[in-house]
Amino acid sequence: MPRINLTIKSVERLRAPTKTGKPILYWDDGPRAVRGFGVLCSGKTHAKTYVVQRDLPNGRTRRATIAGANEISLDKARTEAAELVAAMRKGIDPKAARQKALTLAGALDAYREARAHLLRPRTELHYRATVERHLKDWLDLPLAEITRDMAEKRHREIAEAVEAAHRAAAAEHAKRHEARAKRVAKSYPEAAARHRAKAAAAAGRAPASGHVAANNSMRILRMLWNFAADRDPTLGPNPVRDRKLWFKVPRRERHVPDDELPKFYKAVLALENQVQRDYLLLLLFTGLRRREAAQLRWTDVDLPKRVLRIPAAVAKADRKLDLPLTDVVHDILVARRALGDGKFVFPGNSKSGHIEEPKFALAQVAAACGVTVSVHDLRRTFLTVAESAEISPLALKALVNHSLGSDVTSGYIMMKVDRLREPAQKVADKMKALCGIAQLAGGNVAKLR
Repeated sequence: MPRINLTIKSVERLRAPTKTGKPILYWDDGPRAVRGFGVLCSGKTHAKTYVVQRDLPNGRTRRATIAGANEISLDKARTEAAELVAAMRKGIDPKAARQKALTLAGALDAYREARAHLLRPRTELHYRATVERHLKDWLDLPLAEITRDMAEKRHREIAEAVEAAHRAAAAEHAKRHEARAKRVAKSYPEAAARHRAKAAAAAGRAPASGHVAANNSMRILRMLWNFAADRDPTLGPNPVRDRKLWFKVPRRERHVPDDELPKFYKAVLALENQVQRDYLLLLLFTGLRRREAAQLRWTDVDLPKRVLRIPAAVAKADRKLDLPLTDVVHDILVARRALGDGKFVFPGNSKSGHIEEPKFALAQVAAACGVTVSVHDLRRTFLTVAESAEISPLALKALVNHSLGSDVTSGYIMMKVDRLREPAQKVADKMKALCGIAQLAGGNVAKLR
């Protein structure tokens, strides 16, 4: 291995990638040289890395990475090299020390800090909540101590724990509402009936398998490990390597079939809670995501211009959505506006002030018509109906705020709200026909109730 006087200029002149395609290590050999300090030039990339190498008292040779030549000054690298050499002379293994210091919690914090400008708040919250819920006892564990066997075992345990928790929660929910129904059976028979309906819905609820939670936990662990290993190549192989052992989670296909839309729509209209009713109708006729619709403020609704504006901060893809109001959606919002001038279109008693999760309303609908769906299934229903309405693929993507594509042509297309009015109304007309909504003669106004 060659020796040179390492200066700022000499380091800049070193070639990377090397002519041979193999890495070359240049040892420091100048008047300020630190024994064991050098620059490693990659044979395949432009990387130049400051390293230090020395024999430990036990006879083992240890090489430690300091930093990239573009990340730290030569003087600072030489100072750190001298400190590492002194530590190794005392028998301190820098590889073991670094690995021991880097815990799962530390990797999570470092990742969040490095990606702060890229992560959405909900994504960051999801990562932390998943790690703290399913890998809590590993937070203070050095990454290097997490083995492949540990990861595979934890993967199975997470699925089992989530399923058991869902079963217990459903049983407790049913028990609580049965008890409430008994307490008010004589004095408030209508309230008792509602509690019995909630108890029946809870008892009949299928528990989550936990497969998605288990896979997501391993996916996040693998991501954090790769992030840490990218900065410390000595970390070793990722313990989450064999994805073939993960649970197979089939792509969801559930939606409201065309032939069941009339009874589903009728059951939604029959809901006593007007907020829940109108919220579900809006989802069915727009395909909006749960939170996009739930967080709607009246400042996002322009009734005169017939436009619904979803801010980028609320939309999942960080991409604002200006949605034209079809006749059905316009009627729903006009009726809701007549009820008051609150902040949210769909107010609720939750901490947020708006509706959160309409599970009970959907359970009531399922009990009335036999069609069981989730909020996201309504988005899938909208997309299925929209595709059958024979609108252009680009218009379909724009209506549900999907990316128009990554090719050059798609990148130039700007789908304006007026361009979407005709396809949006076409989808609404198709949905009305499938739901059996009567069309009044002489106009586009439909009889919704």
